[in-house]
Amino acid sequence: MPVGTQGTVKTQSPQDLEALGVSIILGNTYHLYLRPGADLVAEAGGLHKFTGWTKPILTDSGGYQVFSLKALNRITDFGVEFQSHIDGSRHIFTPENVIEIERKLGADILMPLDVCSPYPIEFAAATVDIERTTAWAKRAKEKWRQKPGYQTLFGIVQGSIFEALRMKSLESILAIDFPGLAIGGLSVGEPKEDLLRILEFQAPLLPESKPRHLLGVGTPEDILDGVYYGMDMFDCVMPTRNARNGTLFTRRGKMTIKSASYANDFRPIDPQCGCPACRGFTRAYIRHLLSVGEILGLRLTTYHNLYFYISMMAEIRQAIDEDRYENYRKDKIAQFGMGLESLFD
Repeated sequence: MPVGTQGTVKTQSPQDLEALGVSIILGNTYHLYLRPGADLVAEAGGLHKFTGWTKPILTDSGGYQVFSLKALNRITDFGVEFQSHIDGSRHIFTPENVIEIERKLGADILMPLDVCSPYPIEFAAATVDIERTTAWAKRAKEKWRQKPGYQTLFGIVQGSIFEALRMKSLESILAIDFPGLAIGGLSVGEPKEDLLRILEFQAPLLPESKPRHLLGVGTPEDILDGVYYGMDMFDCVMPTRNARNGTLFTRRGKMTIKSASYANDFRPIDPQCGCPACRGFTRAYIRHLLSVGEILGLRLTTYHNLYFYISMMAEIRQAIDEDRYENYRKDKIAQFGMGLESLFD
């Protein structure tokens, strides 16, 4: 799901996203709470009416952003007190008021306040984090249960790269019985082998009846691996953020379109890509737009990267339906390493 941090997927309109085939987007509770404020969004009728996006929305808890502030927060069992990165004002997130904020925002899928352990972290500190995450999850579930309505609440499993803690966290979250599950605390700087090891360890323990969201992942390769280990849902700023920085995803690997080598390259980004950026414009023109700061450049690169990700997910679903996903995954990862010149072979 594309990330719409502040109520918008940067440079893309709701109509653009629908044309891409996007079925759900993610909003950021921390940022929307600070600006424009949950009360204003509620007054507008919720995020769907406020933003013009009529399909499902998932909101994270804002916890990842709060904990990333580090020196600007203070954590207790009650919740986390933090300082706004905008104006320095102080605020408190608790498991209960985060649910209230997400209710006002009107998202369809809610994430409870949790502790996302940084990497690296000692075993003892990670233990404290999962115990606090479990205690907060119970409080969030109780708050949500009082008035669930149409909104679904997921539980978040933590535990960093420690299998014993992952098992303990999962058992605790399953006991609370959330409608869906999210796997957090990965793709936060740990080695790729640890990410895969934890996924391989945890996937067989997850109930098949509940949707599984792998939070904050990631690269095309990581998504392919995540699906292989049984994950269903993904979110990441990578396709949109990379696009704004001039990095494009193609079926043969990443392209740095700002490179001087593309200044006189009048070929499309990828001749087999069906997105508007590839069908109507050249590498040289898109590089020019980015070089002079024209907004069209950001729109085209973002649309291209989102098209790449959404198309890959459609291919993944088709490969699963046709019982050929393992071969698809291997072939896709191998193609990413073939080099950009092979786009025209």
